[in-house]
Amino acid sequence: MPTENDIKIHSLLSPFSFLYGIGVRFRNQLFDWRLLSSESYPIPIICIGNLAVGGTGKTPHTEYIIRLLKDDYRIAVLSRGYKRKSSGFILANEQSISHEIGDEPYQMKHKFPDILVAVDADRREGIGKLLALPEEQRPQVILLDDAYQHRYVVPSFSIVLTDYHRLFYNDKLLPAGRLREPICGIRRADMVIVTKCEEDMKPIEYRIIEENMKLLAHQSIHFTHIAYDEIKPVFGNQGKPLSRKDIQKEDELLVISGIASPEGFIKEVGKFSDKVTPLIFPDHHAFEKSDIRRIKNAFDKMKSSAKYILVTEKDAARLLDNPHIPEDWKTCMYYLPITIEFCLDKKFDDEIKKHITTFHKDNLLR
Repeated sequence: MPTENDIKIHSLLSPFSFLYGIGVRFRNQLFDWRLLSSESYPIPIICIGNLAVGGTGKTPHTEYIIRLLKDDYRIAVLSRGYKRKSSGFILANEQSISHEIGDEPYQMKHKFPDILVAVDADRREGIGKLLALPEEQRPQVILLDDAYQHRYVVPSFSIVLTDYHRLFYNDKLLPAGRLREPICGIRRADMVIVTKCEEDMKPIEYRIIEENMKLLAHQSIHFTHIAYDEIKPVFGNQGKPLSRKDIQKEDELLVISGIASPEGFIKEVGKFSDKVTPLIFPDHHAFEKSDIRRIKNAFDKMKSSAKYILVTEKDAARLLDNPHIPEDWKTCMYYLPITIEFCLDKKFDDEIKKHITTFHKDNLLR
């Protein structure tokens, strides 16, 4: 099990973390004292966020909740649309592209075309516009993507994700560590999910983690691990069908990753072939012409008769409408979809559904 010693901390930056912590604590105190105002809403608002920067798996967990609720409720996902090349409120439609709404909202709209997906850096304004939609379109549940620190909105239910390999209680504040706020911020959460767990974790490990978190009585904890789905072509019908069994150990794979924590993805791809060449880009990377040229040079150097380009699901969203992609790549570029599975029981589903029904009942009694 990872410990504090396994986490890279930039100790020389600790004085700056101290100053940063003063600022964040003061801001949170202003909200606690109600000197800065927060707004509540008449429908369930479920926030999926974290205490740290970087990839904790918010998107697959948000997609899990969408699958759980979409048949019973009108769902909306509201995101800020990180690194999008637009501003203000945008309600995604079938013509929306990743540059316009961001890669994660694009991915969710692409996978779940029947739900509402919107982006707005101002979450209050975004919620207001979603609730102003005609009644037959108006969402009954809103999922806030990465808004735990956006305290101008009061969620009805807050979920905090923490990476098993970098648990928040072992981490430090930015810039020495990766925490956005002090660990006491976990008290605002209703639920904590430890993500990216190893599948062979022992029962004692679950207990140790739970004890170290020192959660309050009303807070629940769950554990999930990443599950990889079947390989899919990035360009739909233009790509030839390809399964894991089709890839031989001597086949060459060029692995493209522009996500925060690519290690798990690369490890999974390593199970398919002995000849894996990774090209790592920054998180949410917008692929430019020079990047495509770099990928092309690496791909052209591969001499195997069977060679493929394999990308993450998020990168597929960014590459799908990229004008610099060579036509011949569209038959050999694939992505590996991910989802999440719960390590222990599935009480999570009941907890989320119970919150929504209880919220609606309480609202009727007011």
